[in-house]
Amino acid sequence: MSMQAALENVSKKMGTAQALQKVSTTFEAGRVHGVIGPNGAGKTTLLRLLAGLLHPDGGQLHYSQEGQACSAAQAKPHIGYFPQEPSLYPDLSCQEHLEFFRDLYGLPQDAFKQRARQLLHATGMAPFAERPAGKLSGGMYKKLGLMCVLLNRPALLLLDEPTVGVDPVSRQELWDIVYGFAGPEMTVILSTSYMDEALRCAKVHVLQEGVLLAADAPQALMEKYKVKNFADIFLQGDGYAR
Repeated sequence: MSMQAALENVSKKMGTAQALQKVSTTFEAGRVHGVIGPNGAGKTTLLRLLAGLLHPDGGQLHYSQEGQACSAAQAKPHIGYFPQEPSLYPDLSCQEHLEFFRDLYGLPQDAFKQRARQLLHATGMAPFAERPAGKLSGGMYKKLGLMCVLLNRPALLLLDEPTVGVDPVSRQELWDIVYGFAGPEMTVILSTSYMDEALRCAKVHVLQEGVLLAADAPQALMEKYKVKNFADIFLQGDGYAR
C-alpha cells in the first residue's frame, strides 16, 4: 500500500512558541523525504502532527492511500512513528521486544518469524537478540527501536532525528536500514539537523523557526540558492533563504 501526506497552511503553537506557521508541503508516496532544519525549527512538531499525536491550530492535514483520499483515522493504522528517544523496556531483550510488538500489531507467527529474522540480520543485531535493551549501546538501542517500528511494515514511516547522538558508523547503518526496508511503496519522512543528510533524501523540506523555506530535490535547492551545502541556506540569512 502506498500513502501520501500533505500539510495545507498548518500552524501549531507549543506553549507560547509558534512551532509551525502556515506550512504547506506535500510528501509524495514511495519516496524518502528529509525535514531539515536547526534545533527549534519545528521538525518534531511536524512529525507529531502527521502521526496524529498533535492536532493543528489552523490548516489541514491530508492523507491518501493508493491515490484515494482518506481520513486521519483511516491512515493511522498504517503509520509508524519513531520518536527521538524510543521508549524501550530496559529489562526486555531485543527478541522479547520484537515479540511484544508482534502481539501489539497482531502479526501472524509465520510473518513475524520471517520479518524478525530479516531485521535482525539486516541490522547486525542477530548476535545480540538475547541482550537486554538497557545494556545496548546508543546506536544499537536506536536500531532496536527502528526494528520494532519496521516490523509492521508501515506505509508511512515517520522518523524523528533517528541519527542524533550516535556515532558515524551507526548513522550509516541506520540509513542503510531505512533504504533497505523502505522499498518502492513505503513513504519515509525523516527529520534531521545534520545538513549533510539532506543529500540522502529524494526530496528535502527546509524548515526554520516554524516556516517552510523550500521543498524540492536536494540538488535543485542548492542550485536555486547557489550554495555548496545545506548549512549555507540557513547561514545566508532569512531574506536570502525565503
